[in-house]
Amino acid sequence: MLTEEIKSLSKSKKLLLINDLWDDISEDSDDIPISKETEELLDARYKAFQQNPSEGKPWDEVKRELGKKG
Repeated sequence: MLTEEIKSLSKSKKLLLINDLWDDISEDSDDIPISKETEELLDARYKAFQQNPSEGKPWDEVKRELGKKG
């Protein structure tokens, strides 16, 4: 996809594209270095999720909602 084509997408379609790209990149997540600070932040967010899992939405639901807006 060319840059101009990407620029013409709606915001929700751009977010879905980002997700698709990230999924592709992260298939081999061992090759993706993260900083100590990022690791600590992710651990804290995961702990908060474990303490109150009903507060958020599943990623599939968020993607569906974004798809409806675009």
